[in-house]
Amino acid sequence: MRETIIREVEQFLYREARLLDERRFPEWLELLADDVRYWMVLRGNRYPKTSKALTGLDPQRYRDPEADRDSELSVMDETKATLAGRIARLDTGMAWAEDPPSRTRHLVSNVEVEAGETASELRVFANVVVYRSRGELEQDFFVGARRDVLRRTDRGLRIARRRILLDQNVLLAKNISIFF
Repeated sequence: MRETIIREVEQFLYREARLLDERRFPEWLELLADDVRYWMVLRGNRYPKTSKALTGLDPQRYRDPEADRDSELSVMDETKATLAGRIARLDTGMAWAEDPPSRTRHLVSNVEVEAGETASELRVFANVVVYRSRGELEQDFFVGARRDVLRRTDRGLRIARRRILLDQNVLLAKNISIFF
């Protein structure tokens, strides 16, 4: 992949992170394709096939926990319309999970870019750390990976697909009311 494309993608992701951290959600929503799929799958704990810790387990127990199947159980599975609804709700005074609002910091690293399925698409892999602070004492760290499909449009790059895989399989946060 050419360095100019990689740099363009990195700058796009950094700008997206800044918009989220500055709570500029309507502007962030414009970075999403109209047909976006934005979802976070659950991570499972599985023994590797070479494990001798337990014997006689069902072979299905060894299934790849990071399988990228569309039917995978998810924490969130959203469209642009549902994301827009979540953003609109923040202005109603009825979004208790965000009153007071969360302060976030999105750190994006280890960005890799590959050709997508079509000439207008790019597959992007990145690691993320999202720190959230809320109120006086609440603090959460979300650490994981994102797999994005970015689509080139006449308005620039747009997120057509985002799959979030957090490293923790038990979420200790009181809620997940932020965007990744």
